[in-house]
Amino acid sequence: MNPETDFLDQQKVVIFKSEEAKYRIELATKTNLLFRNLDTEQHKDVCNAMFERQVKKGDVIIQQGDEGDNFYVVDQGTFDVYVAKPGEEAKKVTTIGERGSFGELALLYNAPRAATVVAVTDGILWAVDRVSFRRIVMHITAKKRRMYEGFLQIVPLLQDLTTHERSKIADALDPIEFRDGDKIIQQGDERSECFYIIEEGTVVVQKDMGDGLAPKEVLRVQRGGYFGEIALLTEKPRAATVVAEGNVKCVALDRASFVRLMGPCDEILKRNMDNYARYESEI
Repeated sequence: MNPETDFLDQQKVVIFKSEEAKYRIELATKTNLLFRNLDTEQHKDVCNAMFERQVKKGDVIIQQGDEGDNFYVVDQGTFDVYVAKPGEEAKKVTTIGERGSFGELALLYNAPRAATVVAVTDGILWAVDRVSFRRIVMHITAKKRRMYEGFLQIVPLLQDLTTHERSKIADALDPIEFRDGDKIIQQGDERSECFYIIEEGTVVVQKDMGDGLAPKEVLRVQRGGYFGEIALLTEKPRAATVVAEGNVKCVALDRASFVRLMGPCDEILKRNMDNYARYESEI
């Protein structure tokens, strides 16, 4: 498929909905990483094409191995995601709540469903069919992928990944900017939600020495460098404070996307165990 030209002549889907429903779709999609960079016309197409699906607790929304049909954005409710490896029972890898989304991988890559998603509670989903999703999202996704794929090849953490795996990460990256002096990560924070890759600028990694002493600078990280991944993978509190020196542009990958795209984190730890031990000792 050529994302630059395919689907351009497809008839747009328009499903009637109330103004209240349109408002709920707007709330559910405005922070979604797949939709936040759509222009006004593209976002209108998404809203028009979406249909409501009400679900009950225990409903299986998508089944691992099935062919992809729809992409879903959560309006209300909570959904658990399970992945089964050959010969093993399915394991829960993440939970998706309101304004989260799932189901894009099978549509983007024309592949079977990579996970099973089950409703933990009653809920409401907004769904868009495969053709509409690809027509609306593929063009902007392809542009984003071209922008980041080359950059990701220089990131040490990702060099052991396949080209296909890096492409999926490129699709999920979220650009974020910081000003001089911003604390991007605070030492001791219990919950780690993202790891960051520096696109432009420099950050300073500092350790709190206690006893009223000034923080000690232990590392500077520049373009292509990254931080925050050890706490994300090991569930340990943040080991240091990271401060922007000057204006800094990063791309971030949240934990849920990381687990959902790459599988359980222990798989990546096994592939790069020696490197992680060294990175952690440096911080």
